Order: sequence, then structure tokens, then C-alpha cells
Amino acid sequence: MEYKFTAQNFENEVEKSDLPVMIDFYADWCGPCRAMGPVVEKLAEKYDGKVKIGKVNSDEEPALAQAFQVMSIPAFFFIKDGKVVDSAIGGMPAAALEAHVKNLL
Repeated sequence: MEYKFTAQNFENEVEKSDLPVMIDFYADWCGPCRAMGPVVEKLAEKYDGKVKIGKVNSDEEPALAQAFQVMSIPAFFFIKDGKVVDSAIGGMPAAALEAHVKNLL
């Protein structure tokens, strides 16, 4: 299941999550973000129950994007126990993104 993280649910869904979390900062107008969309969706299905994978629309949630100092999108952040443990920026092969997810486990 792919989550949608917002300022309203961020504390409960991300900071207090019992599972590791991957956040995909994106925007609808961003070509590389659209290209990564299906990859993120497949990873969310594959790791359901093991890693909470979701998206933040950086246009709709500018405060969250600013809090993570997002300068380029797509930007991926990997969080364990409420702390960022890894990050990656830009479009990449599915296997490369999945390697980051596997490192959370």
C-alpha cells in the first residue's frame, strides 16, 4: 500500500511509525517523478507490512519539503526510528531504489 504523507499525518505515519519508512518527494509536473511513480508503487506493494512507503507532494506540502531541505525532486528519504538514515535524489533504476529500501530492513 502506498501512503500519502501530509503535514497532518506526518507525525503518526512517519515519526512514530513502528516500521521503517521511505518518503518520495515529488510533484505532478516533474517528468522524472512521473517516471519513478510506478517503481515506487511496486515497491510499496512488495514491501507492504515491512516498510511504509509513501509520497509527499512537495507543491502541496512545502513545509515538509523545506523541513527535509528538498532542493531537487524526486527526492527519497529513508527513515528508521523517526530519523533519516539514507537519502537519494533523482530518477534511478528500480533495482537501485530497491537497494535503498532493502538497507532499511
